[in-house]
Amino acid sequence: QVQLVESGGGLVQPGGSLRLSCAASGFTFSSYAMSWYRQAPGKKRELVASIASAGGSTNYADSVKGRFTISRDNAKNTVYLQMNSLKPEDTAVYYCYALERRPTRTDYWGQGTQVTVSS
Repeated sequence: QVQLVESGGGLVQPGGSLRLSCAASGFTFSSYAMSWYRQAPGKKRELVASIASAGGSTNYADSVKGRFTISRDNAKNTVYLQMNSLKPEDTAVYYCYALERRPTRTDYWGQGTQVTVSS
């Protein structure tokens, strides 16, 4: 069955770094655009970063540009989010998301991993 399993979350001090991973299985990973979303308590889920299926095109929310980097390894069916210079406002549950638009729209969500930035 389809699985998206996030890992790498945790507690980090402001200014610190974390690397999130999302291991995919059960579908053709290389055909899917991959994204990271996050949801803070009381707030709507928001797009953090996305990467095209072949990995050549990336997109970032303004709030994380220059601090976060999304990447993927299609040989390992894994997408990453390197998060540097973390701020307390980055605290949220981070979700992995897979999307294929053609031939039919198909998408999957991971279960989420908690990131807490606090001193």
